[in-house]
Amino acid sequence: MKNTLLGCMASALMTLTAMPAMAQLKLPAPSPAAKVSQEVGVSEISIEYSSPAVNGRKVWGELVPNDKAWRSGANAATKITFSHPVTFGGKAVPAGSYAIVSLPSQKGWKVMLNTDLGLWRGGTPYDAAKDVASVSATTTEIPSRERLTYVFSDTTDNGTRLDLEWEKLRVSVPIQVDTAALAKANIEQAQKNTAGMHASAASYIAETSKDYAAALKHADAAVAANPTWYNHWVRAGVLSSMGKWADARKSAQAAWDLGQKDKNFFYRDQVSKALAEWKNKK
Repeated sequence: MKNTLLGCMASALMTLTAMPAMAQLKLPAPSPAAKVSQEVGVSEISIEYSSPAVNGRKVWGELVPNDKAWRSGANAATKITFSHPVTFGGKAVPAGSYAIVSLPSQKGWKVMLNTDLGLWRGGTPYDAAKDVASVSATTTEIPSRERLTYVFSDTTDNGTRLDLEWEKLRVSVPIQVDTAALAKANIEQAQKNTAGMHASAASYIAETSKDYAAALKHADAAVAANPTWYNHWVRAGVLSSMGKWADARKSAQAAWDLGQKDKNFFYRDQVSKALAEWKNKK
């Protein structure tokens, strides 16, 4: 009896020990996960989806019915992410992530971008009211492709074409990006960042090492990169420490004039006081 009990306990222990290994069992998925991304100018567009196989079935009109909203893949909703605003099939779309919903039809395909990324999970139905874009797509016959695949084609600095390919059909939607405007904004932001670093360097050097000539070089660079009231004020402080009162007054006056247009002119009192105190200094 004792040996039987010990044997049962050992068997149970072996079963419990084996359970974590079974839970980690990895097998091929019927519709494996896939991800593809593309840089367009300074933007990135990526798609995450599950890739079903034809597997000898008739896809269009049967497996994927006509005139019925389709998840544009398998399993969870297919997700597309734009790092910056785009024009999707002629419709302006903000940066962000969206579910791709397709409407196959013999009369012509529609492709929608929907804000509900939880579509088809737990039976969540498609709601057209949550679409940010609904556009016409072009279809082309292609050589047979066993697994559903997304491809970016004809990519330039200003756009690309999103292709869904499966069985013998390609569904395409053009995507445009205003790269010139985005690049300009990036340049302006870089200038602001550079100006901020120079302004910080100017203040630090002037307050610590008292190397005013070096501090002035940084202050000049800050104003050249981004002539804000703050950068002019930093420059005025360095010039006043050097005893260059005429130039200090000009910089302080520039800071004062620009500050009147900024609701965050938090050194208003200091600039006003400096202008009064430096008025007659030579």
